[in-house]
Amino acid sequence: MYNVIDYLENTVMNDKDKIAVIEENKKITYFELQNSSKMVGSYFAKKKVFNEPILIFMDKGIDTLIAFLGSVYAGCYYSLINPELPETRIEQIKKVTGSRFVITDYEHLELADDYFKDIEILNIDTLKSNAINEQALLVAKSKHIDYDPLYVNFTSGSTGVPKGVVISHRSVIDFIDKFTEIFHFVPEDYIANQAPFDFDVSVKDIYSALRVGATLVIVPKKYFSNPSMLLDYLCDNRVTTMTWAVSALCLITTFHGLDYKVPNSVNKIIFSGEVMPLKHLKQWMEHLPNTTFVNIYGPTEITCNCTYHIIDRSREYDDKIPIGKAFPNERVILLDDDNKEVHEPNKVGELCVAGTSLALGYYNNEEQTNSHFMQNPNVKNYIEYIYRTGDLAYYNEAEELVFNGRKDFQIKYLGHRIELEEIDKAIMEYDEVIRSCTIFDEEKSKVYGFYIGDISKKDLHAKLKSVLPAYMIPTVLVQMEEFPMTKNGKIDRKKLMELKDVKK
Repeated sequence: MYNVIDYLENTVMNDKDKIAVIEENKKITYFELQNSSKMVGSYFAKKKVFNEPILIFMDKGIDTLIAFLGSVYAGCYYSLINPELPETRIEQIKKVTGSRFVITDYEHLELADDYFKDIEILNIDTLKSNAINEQALLVAKSKHIDYDPLYVNFTSGSTGVPKGVVISHRSVIDFIDKFTEIFHFVPEDYIANQAPFDFDVSVKDIYSALRVGATLVIVPKKYFSNPSMLLDYLCDNRVTTMTWAVSALCLITTFHGLDYKVPNSVNKIIFSGEVMPLKHLKQWMEHLPNTTFVNIYGPTEITCNCTYHIIDRSREYDDKIPIGKAFPNERVILLDDDNKEVHEPNKVGELCVAGTSLALGYYNNEEQTNSHFMQNPNVKNYIEYIYRTGDLAYYNEAEELVFNGRKDFQIKYLGHRIELEEIDKAIMEYDEVIRSCTIFDEEKSKVYGFYIGDISKKDLHAKLKSVLPAYMIPTVLVQMEEFPMTKNGKIDRKKLMELKDVKK
């Protein structure tokens, strides 16, 4: 297989009337999904637009998925722009891609007219009324190779310009085939999509469903501000699978949502994005005693994930939940400061990845690509590219990889090197604390400890004095009702930095 469209085509052949996607009160079968996608693809294929970026300017939904697959049918690749992004960032993404086309819907057409004056704006409803040109689609597919891009997802860039991570068909196929096999995805699954479509967690939702012929259940964003509505939606749709960000899972347990209703049909919960607090994991496990829980790890640049650890219910996990072992066909290594590979237990090194899963680099950004994707320094006789994640890890005594923070979360403060995650772990030890996030203001040389919980700053400070060296106790503790979140479901550290002096 060398094109993700084969996932869709195979499923249509097996069960064309199966419900492919549920979006609140809307549904679409696999045959309808294929048909509409072919209509969109025919527009570009007839114009001989091939291997070009197609911008998608819509909220996540069935039509967005049709725009994705329509772009792929034409032999092109897609990049979703969230309409909620600031205009400056939209302009930056548009400039980086240099795309000639943007697909939008009626809801965002007026906004698209403002933002995309110099490129062709296409309405998804109009595209879905095109006649299907099978010959043009066949010609496009015949020119396709598995190395061609599938999508470009934009992440933040250190230079202030977003970096477009380019992922190929072969990388997604290689990963999804293994992912669905290891975690036993089946056609009967109902996969609850939590992540935005411009975040690579959604790649697992979309292509796992297409791969096995499962049903993708798109969870509307508004439900995440109402845990009871969210749980009703999961239960009403008989959800079996949740591949979610840690913060989204913690949202439910923070507000005691599982005391209201338990989604008993869920048989696997796969989490990533941040360190899972043990107290939240235990709540989920107590309410779902027969469910498989998996911790997965990996940055966008290596196509979703590179390691996994299936939670062992008989294990205490008093220290940290491991990120585990590498997925098949991915080589995960640790390099020390001298670029020597680390093998011994408990020695920290930078986590680096090699294999088919690696991105094609950063779109239109050779300098950033060369600084992160490079030759394995320990391989001299042939080319083996690795991606340097900037994450730190070590092997425990069981030879499992354990995440140990970011290089840029390691600070030097009062003459000491400190891992901010270690402070968070200490704060989270107390039953009164629900969440914690520690940040460092280098300019003011202050450590800020943000937390949610029913404990006063004075009492928390006193408790921390008993478990942490003085130099590791936050200079300022800030009690919060809730944490600001990024659109990808992670704690927004930048926003916390802005709030630090307001909230204290």
